[in-house]
This record gives sequence, structure tokens and C-alpha cells, in this order.
Amino acid sequence: MSAEIILIITLSVILLISPFISNALKLPISMVEIALGMIAGSIGLLHENEMFKILAEVGFLYLMLLAGMEVNLKDLLKLPKSFVIKAVIVLGLLYILSAIVIAIFKFSFIFLAIFPLISIGLMLSIQQEIGKTEWLDNAIKIGVIGELLSILVLTIISGYFEFGVSKELLINIGILFGFLVLLGVVFMAFRTIFWWFPRLKHSIMPIADKYHQDVRIAISLFFIMIAVMLVLHLDVVLGAFVVGVFLTTFFDHNHHLEHKLAPFGFGFLITIFFVHVGSSIKFSDISLKLLGDALWITFLMIILRIIASIVFVKEYGIKTTILFGLSLSMPLTLLIATATLAYNNHMLDSYWYTVFVTTAVLEVIVVMLGVKFINKLKFQKKDS
Repeated sequence: MSAEIILIITLSVILLISPFISNALKLPISMVEIALGMIAGSIGLLHENEMFKILAEVGFLYLMLLAGMEVNLKDLLKLPKSFVIKAVIVLGLLYILSAIVIAIFKFSFIFLAIFPLISIGLMLSIQQEIGKTEWLDNAIKIGVIGELLSILVLTIISGYFEFGVSKELLINIGILFGFLVLLGVVFMAFRTIFWWFPRLKHSIMPIADKYHQDVRIAISLFFIMIAVMLVLHLDVVLGAFVVGVFLTTFFDHNHHLEHKLAPFGFGFLITIFFVHVGSSIKFSDISLKLLGDALWITFLMIILRIIASIVFVKEYGIKTTILFGLSLSMPLTLLIATATLAYNNHMLDSYWYTVFVTTAVLEVIVVMLGVKFINKLKFQKKDS
């Protein structure tokens, strides 16, 4: 059989069996897909293929679209001022502490973009494990702000890789902030239009119709925004995320949209992305030294978030503050995306790229096990 046919069959088998393995081992399915990709890649069943690569890239962008749909700007704007101040302090501490650690251990400056990354994708899996709690709800809110900041940093880094330290980079950053200002204007305009004409949003995106108009609009906006970001030379990750935020903010009456979009992503495109990530790592690349470095980076990234979360210690107590910091420590997709971007632009060698991908997986294992264990402990009255 040709390599392409073997590739198709292998991907199909991984798509089929990964949910069963995930359920049996009680692990996040993304970890299982990365592991299966590593195994299949190491034994030669998966190889680099242009279509495979394109599908993986679209899968990651689709994941960012769904991540954006977890963010409702109207809800963010209603957050109490005191909470916003605490959120800013937590994120500020995280960046400052990351810079100090990087200076102490003389890591590459690209680590400053990686260490403070926050993503809310897997935080929702914690909610499924332990149920809804006040501290986790607040952690997710800070995670949303942190993810927005992380994506902005990722966009600026992408511009740096493309243009270097030059006039073009400054222009690119200017375009980015101009784009954000324009988004603010568009947000205000749509909020005003829908306030005057509340039925308009139901006409544009009906909850149910035989042509699936809501899905068509979402996918069209997704690809149009990607095209716009390419024209502006901005990172397409930001565009995909913005579309998700836009859909949730202005069409929140359609609660079924995310449930319509998610199955295609998690059942196909996003799986391809995680399998592709796994296939880029070969078992021959894994060594005791690499695992040691990955565990060290994992420890640093988790402990930095726990220390930054001390802002909430009076409110929640020690146990819940640790849980709070742990829940912010699973930037799986953004960590892999940033490491991939840095590797493709020769800012990370293959060794450190593999370290960070391994770290991304280890963080999920450590955090999920740690949250389940610590959540069962009872040693403070304040803890919830």
C-alpha cells in the first residue's frame, strides 16, 4: 500500500479508538491522541504530508474558535472592579516571576512568552471532574483574560519572527492595535444595533432552520477572518479566537451553536491537530535528560502560577489557593502552538521543542491528578 493510504487508515483508526482508550484510562482525550500520534509516527505509520499538515493547522484554528466561544465580552465587562484588579495582579505577578526565573536560570528570552501562557480549554475538564465551585469559576474568568493576553503575545511574537526587530515589526504591532481598536468600534456598533433592533439577531442567526444558517455563518466568518489576518500579516490564531468571542457575545440566544460546531472539531479536525503534534515526536528523541528537563519546566510553570495566586489566599485559604493556581497550569494547546512557532522560526531547537511538547502533556497529568487529590483534603475552614 502507498504511504498516503497507510496515513489515511492510521488516522481513521486513531479517530475510532481514542475515545475508548480515554474512557478506559480516565485521561483527557487530547493526551491520548498525542500519545497515539507518537506511537504511530515512531513506527512509521504516520509521515509528513502536506494535506495532513493543513488539516492539523485548520484543526488548531478551529480549536481556537471554540475556545473563543467560551468568552462572552458582555459578561467580562460586568465583572466587579475589585475582581478585575486581583486578576491583573495575578497575571502581572505571573509575568514578573517568569522573567525572574528566566533570568536566574539563563533561559532563552523566548521562554518569557511560554512560561506565562494560560488557556481555558482544559480548565473545563476540571469542572467535569469536581463540579462547579466558586474558586474554579473565578479561575476560569482569570483564565479568559490570561488567554486573551497570551494570544496577543503570540501574535506579537509571530510578527517578530516574520519581520525581526525592524520598522516592519513596529508597523505590524501598530496594525495589531489598530485592529483591536477597530474590533472595539465594531463591538459597540453591534451592541447598539442589536439594542435598537433586538429581533435582528434572531433573523440573522435563527436557532433552528433546515439550512443550518447559524453553522454556515460561523464557518464563513471563521475563514473570512483567517483571510483578513493573512492580508494584515497578523497571527491567524487571534482571528479564529475573535470570531468565537463575537459569536458568543452577540448571538448568545443560540445556545445550540457551540454544540453543533464542537462535534466536527473534537471528532475530526482537532483530533488531527493533536495526532499531528504527537507524530512530530519520536520515541528515539525521548531521553532521561529530556524527561528531567520537561519535569523541571513543568514544576516551574505550576509553582509560578500557585505563587501568583497567593492574591486570593485570604479569600480562599491555602488549599483552595493551590487548587486555583493548579487550574491555571494547563496551557496545552497554546504551549504547543507557541513552541511550534518558535521551532519553525529556529528560536527553539528540536530538543527544546520536544521538551515543551512533553511538558504540555505532563502538566495535564500532574494538574488533573493533583486537583483530584488536593480537592479531597480538608485542612482549612476557609477552603471550599
